[in-house]
Amino acid sequence: MSKEQATIPSLSIEKMIDELTGIYTKVFNRGLSPKIVPSVMLWGPPGVGKSQAVRQIAKELEYNTGKRCNVTDVRLLLFNPIDLRGIPTANADKTLAIWLKPQIFQMDPSPSVINILFLDEISAAPMSVQAAAYQITLDRVVGEHKLPDNCIVIAAGNRVTDKSVAFKMPKALANRLCHIEVQGSNDSWERWAVKNGINERVIGFIAFRPNYLMGFDAGNDDLAFATPRSWEMVSNILNLNGGDVKASYSMIAGCIGKGAAVEFSSFCKLYDKLPRIDDIFDGRYVPVPTEPDVLHALVSSIAVYAKEYKNNIHKIGNAVSYATGLPADFTAVLFRNLCALEKGYKDYLMKIPEFYKWMSTRGASYNGII
Repeated sequence: MSKEQATIPSLSIEKMIDELTGIYTKVFNRGLSPKIVPSVMLWGPPGVGKSQAVRQIAKELEYNTGKRCNVTDVRLLLFNPIDLRGIPTANADKTLAIWLKPQIFQMDPSPSVINILFLDEISAAPMSVQAAAYQITLDRVVGEHKLPDNCIVIAAGNRVTDKSVAFKMPKALANRLCHIEVQGSNDSWERWAVKNGINERVIGFIAFRPNYLMGFDAGNDDLAFATPRSWEMVSNILNLNGGDVKASYSMIAGCIGKGAAVEFSSFCKLYDKLPRIDDIFDGRYVPVPTEPDVLHALVSSIAVYAKEYKNNIHKIGNAVSYATGLPADFTAVLFRNLCALEKGYKDYLMKIPEFYKWMSTRGASYNGII
């Protein structure tokens, strides 16, 4: 951690989302202006999930406030200072110069909407562009152009120590922002992955080998390395080709690097040993595996399958019943991921007698992770 980052708090992605969503929810539900909350600057290594986190905040705000939440994503490194103010032109009688409003200021100001202006990669923008962002972050204006009163401003960027394209932030801009360093968290990533359709092979592998979630190291020159972002790329490849790792091995290695790809490929061979997931959800007898790696693969497969049938209480009940026969730690992981399928889904699961009984007798021993 650099001297600059040593003075700011470090939060997991999930904790950061919870804190920001909580404060913004209070602002809008009380009819206040988001101007009273400082603009936020998210620092973190490449691929840790800063952009995804902002989109998750938008989803949470929609759920908590009943308003539609629009995200305007602006990559400041692609801008010149003049781009933020707009193009100069003459007024109607050609006596004064006026500035055409940039597209980023075209936001819906209605009270049923929340706007998030996301200034991504701000630390990669030239100093002149960062300077032009002073007014946006503090006053929500640039020149004569004004953001609507329902607009939140969040910025994000890589640290200078990450050896990415990054410039040291001017002190005047830094003092206009609330700074948070975000870190990857395996537990929060797994809950997000189940909810967002990440391939079950990827989820199972990261559960089994958590050190492979974040392989970024500013000290080496690797082009392909594992991050939450590159694992999402691997997931998209597998979802497109039916989970055939062998057929897409080169692309997978091109996303996460050869070392991680070899380990991942070996793990995926376990899927031939898995019981039929359909049989579990249909209530048929299925023996419980004993090998830890197979159990990790099985738990991730059940969680992903459950997403498709989350409103079928009969199938979910069969899966819950089977899960109570797994080793206790694996049961806890599976139930935690089922609760993350959607907001409030734990209440739905509590209607299933096996889940209610397990939570009443054993759930408390897992320190509230479920």
